[in-house]
Amino acid sequence: MDAAPPLVELRGITKRFGGVLACSDVNLTVRAGEVHALLGENGAGKSTLMRVLSGDVTDHSGEIRVRGEPVAFRKPLDAQRAGIAMIQQELDLVPALSVAENLHLGREPRTARGTVDRRRMNARTRELLRHIGVDLDPRRQVGLLRIGEQQLVTVARALALRARVLIMDEPTSALSGTEVDRLFSVISELRGAGTGVVYISHRMDEIGEVADRATVLRNGGVAAEFDARSVTAEQAAAAMVGEEVDTTSARRHRPPGEELLSVSGLGLRSGGCDDGRREPAGIDLSVRGGEVVGLCGLLGSGRTELLEALFGSGPSARWYGQVRLNGRAYCPRSPGEALRAGVAFVPEDRRGSGLTPEHSVTANTVLSVLPRLGPLGLVSRRRERSVARRSSRRLGIKLGSIADPVGTLSGGNQQKVVFGRMLLTEPRLLLLDDPTRGVDIAAKAELYRLLDEVAEQGIGVLLASSELAELVGVCSRIVVLRGGASVAEFDASRTTQAELLTAAMGSDPDQRDSPTTSVGGGR
Repeated sequence: MDAAPPLVELRGITKRFGGVLACSDVNLTVRAGEVHALLGENGAGKSTLMRVLSGDVTDHSGEIRVRGEPVAFRKPLDAQRAGIAMIQQELDLVPALSVAENLHLGREPRTARGTVDRRRMNARTRELLRHIGVDLDPRRQVGLLRIGEQQLVTVARALALRARVLIMDEPTSALSGTEVDRLFSVISELRGAGTGVVYISHRMDEIGEVADRATVLRNGGVAAEFDARSVTAEQAAAAMVGEEVDTTSARRHRPPGEELLSVSGLGLRSGGCDDGRREPAGIDLSVRGGEVVGLCGLLGSGRTELLEALFGSGPSARWYGQVRLNGRAYCPRSPGEALRAGVAFVPEDRRGSGLTPEHSVTANTVLSVLPRLGPLGLVSRRRERSVARRSSRRLGIKLGSIADPVGTLSGGNQQKVVFGRMLLTEPRLLLLDDPTRGVDIAAKAELYRLLDEVAEQGIGVLLASSELAELVGVCSRIVVLRGGASVAEFDASRTTQAELLTAAMGSDPDQRDSPTTSVGGGR
């Protein structure tokens, strides 16, 4: 008897976007009960290839076969009907709708009268969420959820489609350790049920734990194939970039400058700024010029809320306690006020908070400095383009043209656009919230070098990160948050990831919350 054909087979897939070759003669197979990892630098063609497989990109050459039969997808719904579902790296939920409505969008159960059966829809949603260990109210509005919770909703939505092939693009990028554990359990169950999984990730410890095979893309083509359980980070990185790559982050020791930021007893509440009220102790920290201070904490620790408060954005822009910037009381009521004070912010949700995907690279790059580009608000388009080109070259952004929509760039290059935009404001203090989330190994190294360059210029950096290794490798000091308060501070050159995790959890590191070197993304 012949062996069963692969669940999915891609043959000679080639795709161009204008003059940019995104995929070049790519072959890929996914078999039943297999987790196939897909690796590559940002811009290597991973996302484009998966958009072809999921029916989002239809104008390409090459062939797609599903269970041995050739197919032609004209839209994503065609791929879904063929049993292929994709969990996007950038969340594609509808913020104004409930969890249940997002899970059943376009497939709502109906009553005998033809109206939406909300009771049945909510019950189905609870069952799906329970299956992946998530306790959320199906009626809760998705836009009010944390990013980590939204990511799990997208996983549940894909499972609701009963997909035979599930594409996961950086699915753990915003998850806490417990959530990662549960996701891996779900993947194991899917593998046992014969589902094929394409798993895109830049975390090599995840690849070794969850995947069976790994394919590396470089410059749009297949560069290498590995046994995922035996490949090392160095081997994968070398295949991704075509040369040896130092996967460690370098921290240069430099004497810190004067104190830029001082935070004392900071806590968040729904009222306005007020340093006179007596409240429970909150966050204490300081940042000096030329210093990179890390923020470590599990999901819900208050990392994101702190950065948003310091930037005057969102509901967290109201606090009690004392904050001083350059020796003066500081309480920004808007991002504009923060920028004028010399504070810049790169958010964790670059598409939700940092970019307008349909606008050009130029428009997104210069958004924060438009008043400087022309007198009396009359913006010089020539100066806009010149500034955008310089920023793109400085940050090594890979693109076809600065006129291209920023949404067509890879995730890492989009992050560089946001980073470049903030640097154009010439900040004294730079706030970074998980800046390397979803960024490949080589791009991380580039961002680390840029961060070192920024600190060398005397700019103070407050870096929140889910990656313990990143905090230890990049920062000079690390402040640990738990439950909205600072609970410990470490000299990064003398601490370990286990010590950070112990402080973040408030428990023994042997009872660690995470199978990876991550402490949980998001808030």
